[in-house]
Amino acid sequence: MIEPQEQKEYVKQKFKQLKCCVLIPTYNNAKTIEAVIQTVIEYCDNIIVVNDGCTDHTAEILVKYPKLTVVTHTVNKGKGLGLRNGFSKANEAGFDYAISIDSDGQHYPKDFILFLDKIEKEPGSLIIGARNMTVENVPNKSTFGNKFSNFWFWAETGITLPDTQSGYRLYPVQRLKKIWLFTTKFELEIEVIVKAAWRGIPILSVPVSVYYAPPGERVSHFIPSRDSTRISFLNTYLVVLAALFWRPVMLVRKMNLKNFKRVWKEEVVAAHESAQKKALSVGVGLFFGIVPIWGFQFALAIFSAVFFKLNKIIVGLTAQISVPPMIPFVLYASVKTGECVLGQNVNLDLDKILTIETLKNLYVYYVGATVLSLVAGVAGFLVTWVLLKLFGYKATIKKSND
Repeated sequence: MIEPQEQKEYVKQKFKQLKCCVLIPTYNNAKTIEAVIQTVIEYCDNIIVVNDGCTDHTAEILVKYPKLTVVTHTVNKGKGLGLRNGFSKANEAGFDYAISIDSDGQHYPKDFILFLDKIEKEPGSLIIGARNMTVENVPNKSTFGNKFSNFWFWAETGITLPDTQSGYRLYPVQRLKKIWLFTTKFELEIEVIVKAAWRGIPILSVPVSVYYAPPGERVSHFIPSRDSTRISFLNTYLVVLAALFWRPVMLVRKMNLKNFKRVWKEEVVAAHESAQKKALSVGVGLFFGIVPIWGFQFALAIFSAVFFKLNKIIVGLTAQISVPPMIPFVLYASVKTGECVLGQNVNLDLDKILTIETLKNLYVYYVGATVLSLVAGVAGFLVTWVLLKLFGYKATIKKSND
């Protein structure tokens, strides 16, 4: 369906009103780049193209369009660095937002309006175009890769998205200036949305159309062996950071004064949840807060809360029993529990700190912490359940939002 010129002019005005440009990173897509540019300029006057060291005749095509802003890499440096340099150029030009669109013809510029309408309602957000992965010619590896990526994004941020790999996005480039980004290849598209979420930038999505060329015509610069490895290393790094710092920070951010009453009422009180579910949430949180898996306690606690459909806020809060002020008490209780279970005494003499005695002490601690976590979890469940029953707590039927 061909859109009327009035609609295209309306979209152009929206771009200007919202201080938004279009960003097109490209590498050796000479067969499709001109058609993409021709279509994009019908909707937007401000277009930044990053020529990422193209060795085909892309540069000759770009010369035909003098109104384009072109950033040129003399050698191929990767899509990630192309996007980062595009963000910088957009910032220099005074834009607040940039919509990135791939140069292979996979995306449809008619969907620009979806991003613009969304950002008008939710200013400052990062918006991802969620592709319809059921269309013709979608590779099986793309469907699996997207689900895999969605899972890791949730593990790192607690946010569920339908499509975290789409290159069709609206970036709040001014807000991204404050975020340190270091990746240079395809993994940048993961890094930027995870770190944006950590910084409190809303990550939203809009459904967009997508076109996948038949296998014989498709051009892809994604090298599975190399790029999948890079993405895996990045996700490992991000998961550790999330578990050690950012997930607790995001939880605390939810509990700030502005949102405290709402979060307390909707998430903690959550009158539609049964006493058993609340009590189990306390027990699971205490278990993971004490069990000796340092660095992964919080991440696994939240994963368990989601998997077993528990109260995530209660689990997260009770899992913080091992925050720094409480660590000495938890360690002491773990050691004493281990001594009782094993019938061994821990020797903390400094002159024996590098001897076989240290391994014995660690063994006592690990056994004690494991037993203590189980006892604390069961006790937390029973005490919470009894108190809720004593105070006459009864779950109510949750009202539908429909």
